Amino acid sequence: MAEQFSRWDAADYLNTQEDVRFYLEDCTAEDPGDGSLIRAALFDIARAGNMSQLARDVGISREGLYKALSDKGNPSFTMVLKVVRALGLELHFSESKI
Repeated sequence: MAEQFSRWDAADYLNTQEDVRFYLEDCTAEDPGDGSLIRAALFDIARAGNMSQLARDVGISREGLYKALSDKGNPSFTMVLKVVRALGLELHFSESKI
């Protein structure tokens, strides 16, 4: 009998604001430097919540937000800041440990 696996989706596990914060912090720390992991994390977080409401809070269409945060998207820094703030989070900087 062959083993069957289901697709793992981070959005299924982002149930609290604390989950979201830790996930985004970890993805930011592991990002390769091109923002791709941060963009992907924001996409997962948006899908875990209410994408339509988040888009309204950011000031763009749902489709526009979906496109900007998708794997082919390239959101501006302004867009990232708007999404982070709409999620009720703040962006902080600290000295690197490396």
